[in-house]
Amino acid sequence: MRTSCSFSAPGKAILFGEHAVVYGEPALAIPLPQLRANALIRRLSQPLTVMTADLQREPWGWKPDVCDWQDPISLMTALTLDHLQVSEIKGEVVIRSAIPIASGLRSGAAVSTVLGRAIAGLADSEISNAALNRLVFEVEKLHHGTPSGIDNVTVVYESPVYFVKDRPLQLVEVRLPLHLIVADTGIAALTRDAVDHVRELYRAMPKQIGSVFRRIGTIVDDARNRIGSGDNVGLGELMKENHRLLQTLAVSCPELDTLVEAALDGGALGAKLSGGGRGGNIVAVVDERSCESVKARLIRAGAKRVIGSRIGVRSGQDDHIN
Repeated sequence: MRTSCSFSAPGKAILFGEHAVVYGEPALAIPLPQLRANALIRRLSQPLTVMTADLQREPWGWKPDVCDWQDPISLMTALTLDHLQVSEIKGEVVIRSAIPIASGLRSGAAVSTVLGRAIAGLADSEISNAALNRLVFEVEKLHHGTPSGIDNVTVVYESPVYFVKDRPLQLVEVRLPLHLIVADTGIAALTRDAVDHVRELYRAMPKQIGSVFRRIGTIVDDARNRIGSGDNVGLGELMKENHRLLQTLAVSCPELDTLVEAALDGGALGAKLSGGGRGGNIVAVVDERSCESVKARLIRAGAKRVIGSRIGVRSGQDDHIN
């Protein structure tokens, strides 16, 4: 038995389909392996303590039979112990995360994922991705109210994902490498607020907004085919249209629009907001030749953080995971 070991999970960005996915349309999401949350466990004789300095919160200690159901750390701990059928646990979990908070890159899902794995490690047990995914989804409800489920799926399985709510997820075939750039506005934005706004908009104008959702869903299916055929130029055009549709839902903002235009001016094949919107990030598809010029334009346009990512090639038929 090792006295310490570590666990890791990536950030995540949505390529296509945000907001519409909540209403039954598909979405495409990608992991961001360059941005990660990590958890180190230490086996000690004291009751479980969770240290989360990067999350700007005090150390937290587990108390059996006492759970704060509104606190994500407490809830994930309780859910994991219940799944493992463990009533008492000792040791320390130290979580460090390079994923910005409230930026649409799913810091919360990554932290829940590494915490679940760390607790299983302290309990000398294992937790399957399928089981962990279900637990992280429950915690995501605290963060987002009515989450689609795509965040936890992409982070837990660490793979590009085609997702439709209440259907088996599908891991996406990538014909040619995707070179992506994620740029942060620096504006913290809660996905839950944007989701609530879109819900009210849909209630007020169901016909018009429903039409927008359906068009976004069509774009997602087209994008999946273009990724499978290696048509990254066509993929970029779809990103531009998806961003325009998100603007009609009033989930963009001037800072996001500025970064999208800067990426396109720098030579990106396409760009759009990623995630809930009203702040957070954009994602751009680039080719290797334009990568550095796009990064430079984004920095000059005011991006607080610019991250490059490469999604490699997957071959064969799409995998289905229930």
